Amino acid sequence: MCNLDEIIEYSKTLNLLYVEDNIEARETTSIVFEEFFKSVVLGVNGEDGLEKFKTNSIDLVITDINMPRLNGLDMIRKIRETNTDVPILILSAYNESDFFIDSIKLSVEGYLLKPIDMEQFLGVIAKVVEKLALKKEVEKHIHFLHQYQEATDRSTIVSKSDLDGIITYVNDEFCKISGYSRDELIGKSHNITRHPDNSPLIYENLWDTIKNKKKIYKGVIRNITKNGKSYYVKMTIKPILDINNNIVEYIAIRDDITQIMNQKKQFGDAVEALDEPLIVYMRLEEFDILEEFYDDSTVEMIQDEIANYLENNMPKTCNFDRVYRLGAGEYAMVNETNKCLKNTEVFIRELKAYQEKIREDVVYISDVDYDMAVIISLAYGKEMVLEDAKLGIKKLLKNRQDFIIANGLTMKEQNMAQKNMETLSMIKSAVNNYRIISYFQPIINNKTQKVEKYESLVRLIDEEDKVLSPFFFLETAKKGKYYSQITDIVLGNSFSVLGKTDKDITINLSALDIEKKATREKIFSLLRRNRRNTNRIVFELLEDEAVKDFKVISNFIDEVKEMDVKIAIDDFGSGYSNFERLMDYRPDILKIDGSLIKNIETNSYSLSVVKTIIAFAKEQNIKTVAEFVENRVIYEILSDLGVDYSQGYYFGKPMMFEDNKKEK
Repeated sequence: MCNLDEIIEYSKTLNLLYVEDNIEARETTSIVFEEFFKSVVLGVNGEDGLEKFKTNSIDLVITDINMPRLNGLDMIRKIRETNTDVPILILSAYNESDFFIDSIKLSVEGYLLKPIDMEQFLGVIAKVVEKLALKKEVEKHIHFLHQYQEATDRSTIVSKSDLDGIITYVNDEFCKISGYSRDELIGKSHNITRHPDNSPLIYENLWDTIKNKKKIYKGVIRNITKNGKSYYVKMTIKPILDINNNIVEYIAIRDDITQIMNQKKQFGDAVEALDEPLIVYMRLEEFDILEEFYDDSTVEMIQDEIANYLENNMPKTCNFDRVYRLGAGEYAMVNETNKCLKNTEVFIRELKAYQEKIREDVVYISDVDYDMAVIISLAYGKEMVLEDAKLGIKKLLKNRQDFIIANGLTMKEQNMAQKNMETLSMIKSAVNNYRIISYFQPIINNKTQKVEKYESLVRLIDEEDKVLSPFFFLETAKKGKYYSQITDIVLGNSFSVLGKTDKDITINLSALDIEKKATREKIFSLLRRNRRNTNRIVFELLEDEAVKDFKVISNFIDEVKEMDVKIAIDDFGSGYSNFERLMDYRPDILKIDGSLIKNIETNSYSLSVVKTIIAFAKEQNIKTVAEFVENRVIYEILSDLGVDYSQGYYFGKPMMFEDNKKEK
């Protein structure tokens, strides 16, 4: 403060205690003081002044020295016993140097001479006011700092460390989240909470930033609690510098962001932290329908509510910590195997009871009542447990089941993948070395018992000259680029035989074949080249084959029918058989599935289904072919029922076309 107005403005906020035993001096001088201070409390002697100080809120004391009953210095001494900070000025008309040393010891701020000299008064008061102003500003900042510290300590994780990273201070939140006590943390390195899976590069960058560059470090880091569980913090570390820019310590402030971190990552970390994890992996049944039926926000609310429900009703035996929400209707719980499987049968029974309870309950969200149901994949052990659990869910969805113990599924899958690779290698070799061939099996007219058709069947000759049926390679071929090449070879073989016989040739085609443009072009090219014989071509379509674009299939059927090609539906009566689909395929022939034919002697259900198919076919003027005719009894039953054609080992095995001719 450097001008009179500022001095007076601040002094007007202060309460003054003025102690003077001389009535005239007291009255005269107090008039002057009243112009500068908020209030002036008068003391008539040292004893009275001391009492007034105790009973009033005093910011500044101005006192005479020589007074009865209790002199000024003694009064000051008494005041200093309870208050060491209040500024005190001595007002004196005499040279009282004898008291000077004592006044210094009592931390007197200054001296005023009687009578009051305004220039000197203003100079002394300016210094006192400035000191008081600074003191109040400091007190205000300290007050705020205490509040900030309290708020910080209650909401964030705070620690301090020395130049070597040794912890010198932690707050309650640090102890709470880490699981360590103060005694366990103070004097230890921050490495005590470092997660072992963190990259060393993280800490190299951290120390380079705060120690070498003397800058603030910010980042998200994964830590580990005393009992081995992961938690995540958003961290700010500040190097504290002295006036010479030297680091004296480090302060770190962290926010716990474990709950807002990606729960998939948290779950993965939790699994990795366990020696032998046990995982209960869950997926909402028909989650795809849920997504279609509700908007995104409702789906999110439903998933959150279900997560809360699952967590509030967790099986007691295993003492799971939480339920992880993994997205897309998937949830998981994890713990050490030995904490859960003290009695495997009991745990599985409890887990299934948990699943049943979920199925029976309902989640209420505003005006939505959602019936819950989950499929559960249980996996445990030392290796590939998470992979097994996920694979178990896929298997449940594929097989429309709701519970599986998925141990070892990944290893089986890997073995299958290895086998597939070996099969693909075998297919590649066979394709490149002309070892994909066609066998032909005769189809007999049941009335004449003569061959009227041959079905073209693909075979592969392996490196040991063993002839393999499609069962051993065709599905694997569909996973690679060789399937189309196999189809091209079969088409070529089949049309080649067309010119060597007057019988019909039946060729199997899948939706995968027809939907591929190059294969369709190949088929139409062969049909055009054999236009005179296209009426003897039959394309057998798998009725239950997955179709991506039925319009392509429908157009193909229309085009080949215009070229006199016949359409047959293979394996009719099994799996996805659907009479309505016949309207789409408009077949000329139905091939009755072999699983119905081979049991027709003993299975009344099979007999009833076959009778129904035959009746329908005759009404629609569709021919029927029975597969797997293995003996005369089956043949005679089929003939009596009115089946038009038979195919099976009773009449002939698949073989090279030339061998068929020799056998005939």
